[in-house]
Amino acid sequence: MIALITGITGQDGAWLAKFLLDRGYEVWGVYRRLSTPNFWRLQALGIIEKVKLIQADITDLASVVEVLRRVRPDEVYHLAAQSHVAASFDMPLATLRETGMAVAVLLEGLRHVRRDAKFYFAGSSEMFGNTSFNSWGKIDESCPFRPASPYATAKALGCYLARVYREAYGMFSVCGMLFNHESELRGLEFVTRKISNAVAQIKLGLRRELRLGNLEARRDWGYAPEYVEAMWLMLQQGRPDDYVIATGEAHSVREFAELAFAEVGLDWRDYVVVDETLKRPRDVDVLIGDYSKAERELGWRPRTSFRELVRIMVRADLDRWSRWLKGELVPFDAPFYVESSVVSGR
Repeated sequence: MIALITGITGQDGAWLAKFLLDRGYEVWGVYRRLSTPNFWRLQALGIIEKVKLIQADITDLASVVEVLRRVRPDEVYHLAAQSHVAASFDMPLATLRETGMAVAVLLEGLRHVRRDAKFYFAGSSEMFGNTSFNSWGKIDESCPFRPASPYATAKALGCYLARVYREAYGMFSVCGMLFNHESELRGLEFVTRKISNAVAQIKLGLRRELRLGNLEARRDWGYAPEYVEAMWLMLQQGRPDDYVIATGEAHSVREFAELAFAEVGLDWRDYVVVDETLKRPRDVDVLIGDYSKAERELGWRPRTSFRELVRIMVRADLDRWSRWLKGELVPFDAPFYVESSVVSGR
C-alpha cells in the first residue's frame, strides 16, 4: 500500500507516517519549500530516512497532479493547513486558500488522476463553534457547523467539499471531525505545548512567567498518536463516512496549566499572567465530542487520560530543556524560546 500525506512535517503527519510505516506502507510526504527545513518531528520519531519526501504546492492543481502521477497513492491523507485559529484572524485570505480551497485542488487532482484512491480530510471540532449539543450534551456528527473563525470556516468548506465529491463522483472521500489532540510533538503556537514548554523552562530557571489569554475556554483534549489511528480506520471501511473523534471530556486551559505546574511541584498561580491581548476576537466557550459512532463502527476509543496527556507533554519538554542545558543538540522546534535576559551566554 502507498500512502500520501500532506502536512507530513506537522504533529499529526509525523505520527501518522510512523503509524503507517509500522504497518508496512510505503509513505510519501508532501512538504512546502521553507528557508529553514522543518523536519524535527520526523527526526524525533526516527523515521526521517524511511519516508519519501516530495515538494509541492497544494494550492496549485498542476503541482498536485504531478505529485499524484508520480506517487500513484492508494490512500491520501490531507492534513496540511494553516492550522492556528488565532492566526487565521490575522490572515483570513491565506487561511481560506491553504486550509479550504486546497481541498478542492486535491480532490480535483484525484478525480482526474487517481479516482479510486481513498481520501481523508482532516476536519476540526472548531467547525461546530458554539453549536447545539445532542441529547448527551456533546457534539456528534448530526450537529450543525457554526464556525466562529476564518480557520473554522475554511475547515467547514473542506468538509463540505469532501462530501460533495463523495456524493457527486462516488469517490471514497471522508472527513474526520477531530477534536483537540495534543502530544509532545505539538507546535509551540498551540496553548497546550505553550504551557508544557513554559513549565519546563520555569522549573529549570530559564523563564519567570507564562502569559495566557482565555483561561476558561474548555476543550476536549486527546492524545494525537491515538487519533491518527482513527484516520486510518476511516479509510479501511467498506463505505466512506464522516466521524467525530474525541474523548467525551472537556477541560479548561486553567486545568491544563494547574496540572502542568503541579507535575513539577509548582503552583500555577505564582507564574501565570492573564494577557488580554492574547484573547481571540471571537472564541468558542466549550467543545466536547461524542465519539460513540466511531466506537461503534470503527472500534475506536481514546486510551490516554487528560492527566496522563499533560504528564507526557511536561516530561518531554523537561527532558528536552534538561538535555539542552547539558549542551546536547535536541531536535525540537524553536529550542531558543528563552528570554535573552534570563539565560546569559546561551
